[in-house]
Amino acid sequence: MRGALLLVAAVILIRDPTGKWAGDPLESWFQSLHNKRGLYCCAEADGHALDDGEWDMKGDSYRVFLQGEWIVVPDDAVISETNKFGKAMVWLHDYVDTLSGDVHAITRIQCFIPGSGV
Repeated sequence: MRGALLLVAAVILIRDPTGKWAGDPLESWFQSLHNKRGLYCCAEADGHALDDGEWDMKGDSYRVFLQGEWIVVPDDAVISETNKFGKAMVWLHDYVDTLSGDVHAITRIQCFIPGSGV
């Protein structure tokens, strides 16, 4: 029984590493979100709520305003289910690029859910 509790605790920590959704009524909803590639948003990336002026749609693509510039959200990062939180959110994932010859960190959009207008 103790091993099962430790496993459950480890899974919760992995899915919400900062613990900011712990105890929130939407915690299980946040943990269930995944992008079109099947990657769970809260598993590897940190979610950020966006104000209305920090996201929009241009043509057929969503964009988010990050680090002083508009970034197009990859189609496979868009979450199409109903946004229970209300505000648009973006999940960013940092990784190290070693393929270019220079080792440097790159921030990618792992998931994005548009605001619901609530």
